[in-house]
Amino acid sequence: MPITADQIRQVAQLARLELESGRIEKYAHELSSILELADRLSRIDTTQAQALAHPLDRVQALRPDAVTDPVGEAGRATFQSIAPAVRDGLYLVPKVIE
Repeated sequence: MPITADQIRQVAQLARLELESGRIEKYAHELSSILELADRLSRIDTTQAQALAHPLDRVQALRPDAVTDPVGEAGRATFQSIAPAVRDGLYLVPKVIE
């Protein structure tokens, strides 16, 4: 079902869109092509297709859940030396919830 230029104008008016008059025919053609593709896809026989939860038969490779410190003690000391407030190796932050 092709979309007409009048339908494009009507939808643009309802959506409060300002369209250039020279592009309305192009929009009508492009939207008609999209609807035609959707119609063709809806006619495909998928009765023999098996439903998939995921397209690949793979399991997510997980790393061990371990605490790591990529900067080390020296890096942590450097970062904490410029922090506004630190106590016992922890950053102190102002209370934000009463």
